[in-house]
Amino acid sequence: MSIQEVCACEGVSRQWLVSIVEHEIVRPVAGSEVEEWLFDIGSVAWARKAIRLRRDLELDWVAVAMVVDLLQQQERLQQENRSLQQRLQRFLLED
Repeated sequence: MSIQEVCACEGVSRQWLVSIVEHEIVRPVAGSEVEEWLFDIGSVAWARKAIRLRRDLELDWVAVAMVVDLLQQQERLQQENRSLQQRLQRFLLED
């Protein structure tokens, strides 16, 4: 999605999306200039969460970036835990 499409879908200004990228909450998958930025669906989902945190909890962008980082870590750990549990189940069934 282009920056214009993301801003229109999420109802935010261009500056908000630039702030989200500047705080490394999401990264464009393509484009070196702001007007050329393209975002994948995963980045748009994280941008949506960041926007909600900013609006609903009135956090500044630094705090939003920290919360999003923690949420992403939690998501990775949950995926890793599910994978390890599946491997353990297979291992236990083999014996």
